[in-house]
Amino acid sequence: MTTIHDLKKKKQSGEKLTCLTAYDASFAHMLHEAGVEILLVGDSLGMVLQGQETTLPVTLNEMIYHANAVKRGAPNAFIVVDLPFISYASPELALKNAGKVMKSASANMVKLEGGTAMLETVALLSSRGIPVCAHLGLLPQSVHKTGGYRVQGKTEDAANQLLEDAIALEKAGADMLVLECVPAGLAKRVTESVEMPVIGIGAGVDCDGQVLVLYDMLAITKGKRPKFSKDFMQGQSNIVDAIKSYVSAVKKAEFPAIEHSF
Repeated sequence: MTTIHDLKKKKQSGEKLTCLTAYDASFAHMLHEAGVEILLVGDSLGMVLQGQETTLPVTLNEMIYHANAVKRGAPNAFIVVDLPFISYASPELALKNAGKVMKSASANMVKLEGGTAMLETVALLSSRGIPVCAHLGLLPQSVHKTGGYRVQGKTEDAANQLLEDAIALEKAGADMLVLECVPAGLAKRVTESVEMPVIGIGAGVDCDGQVLVLYDMLAITKGKRPKFSKDFMQGQSNIVDAIKSYVSAVKKAEFPAIEHSF
């Protein structure tokens, strides 16, 4: 069974980490068998499974339901579960709901969005033995506040703030970090400045690993695929081979290429 210590050792050795979203037992089994190290039960399920316009309507009970399905499909995988919108509005509420996810779904880690505002929450969860994956850059749960799905950290001040946030989150106890839609150069600075694994999505090739929404990389998402994604089904005869192609491309640092970066 993969542990956070295994992931950190791979960062130290320079081996790239692979992550994909998973929402059910069948896909979870395929992903794990194909060599994906981290399965993210993302609140992106609200958009790709439920057809919602954003991730905001997803509930904690829905996250637990899907996390349980993923756990049954891949019991030895490292499973990260998103805490949905408003389920961690205070440190105490975060502890209560993260505890439910860890106990009810046997997750390995919970993920939450935000920078310095989350420091107290991260510290509390960490002190209670709950591993935390932080999330900086584009924050889908804050899409209405930020005015849409936009690249973050483009100005010098914004970039410096994001870097400071990453360092502060690690000091507070975060064990892993997702960087979404930030310039590749900034992502490289962040990755080199923290000891925790940094997983990128639209953040360039220099992160410690990569994550994509499964439905995007299989080209079955309704509508336009994000710039940072790639159709890995192209040239493959089945889903397992497409997943293996993704794993190989990440491990060899062939994905993301320049055209998938900002």
